[in-house]
Amino acid sequence: MEDVTLGQIAARFGLVLRGDPAARVKGVAEIESAQAGSIAFLADPRHRRYLASTGATAVVLDAKTAADCPVNALIADNPRASYARIAAWLHPEPALVPGVHPSAVVGAGARIAASAEIAATAVIGAGAVIGERVLVGPGSVVGAGARIGADTRLAARVTLYRQVQLGARCLLHAGVVIGADGFGIAQDRDGWVKVPQLGGVLIGDDVEIGANTTIDRGAIGDTVIEDGVKLDNQIQIGHNVRIGAHTAIAGCAGISGSTTIGKRCMIGGQVGIAGHLEIADDVVVLGQSMVSRSIPKAGVYAAAVPASEAGAWRRVVGRLRQLDELFNRVRRLERPGDHKDAKTP
Repeated sequence: MEDVTLGQIAARFGLVLRGDPAARVKGVAEIESAQAGSIAFLADPRHRRYLASTGATAVVLDAKTAADCPVNALIADNPRASYARIAAWLHPEPALVPGVHPSAVVGAGARIAASAEIAATAVIGAGAVIGERVLVGPGSVVGAGARIGADTRLAARVTLYRQVQLGARCLLHAGVVIGADGFGIAQDRDGWVKVPQLGGVLIGDDVEIGANTTIDRGAIGDTVIEDGVKLDNQIQIGHNVRIGAHTAIAGCAGISGSTTIGKRCMIGGQVGIAGHLEIADDVVVLGQSMVSRSIPKAGVYAAAVPASEAGAWRRVVGRLRQLDELFNRVRRLERPGDHKDAKTP
């Protein structure tokens, strides 16, 4: 994209400009390393020390900080969100090249919009439906009967199993696998019997799924990811899970089967959530927590032990091992009949 004026940016994104509306920018940069012709943002107080010396042409920041800005200021109620919209405008995704690459394979009865791009070595299964302006990246596989909504993008090596449905404007990063079998097995005398996984996966609009994240198909019903959900890299979502609209989940979290997570939740990195639980709307779970019970009301929850010096931690573990013995001793003391010196009436 060609460079634009600060006046254009302010008008397009509803910002207050303090400075020269004719000043031009062509890209974004970090506030500490920005040069002339770039735009930066300040939302984290830890980065405020870089403001006085920034080389950016303009900085997106809030009204309280604008007075200290030595360059052009674009004033926003939410600087980070405004900066994100500006960055997306200045650095758009590469334009699609509509058509099917000669090395791609398209199954019988598949319907592909003329405006879609099917990249090299991609495979489109029989009866699949590919919407307008969809990108199916190199090496990606779209299973039989799968459906992809308009303006959705699949990066390289994305795999959609049969009957998966994706909404509009989704973004799936490399290595994502949607619709593999859930971990459904029944124990028998001679080992394990596989339980057929007969459901599907329904994913709403405006969902982003990070690299190598996996979402299992339902055992009978569907696994459901509602509109606006944002999933980081390397997340595991079990069968029949339901994730409410606009929930965000950080990397390496694991969600066991048949759990329901509400709307607008924030789940930190490496969180583990047991199966068959219900988590209310607007719940925040801090990183590395283990959720083993349902959470019925909004709030911030944590269940993690912070790192400590190794010797101190070993002493804590040793004392934990003595808790059961200590508990039994206290219980005996609390029972009058157990006291050796108890007087008999």
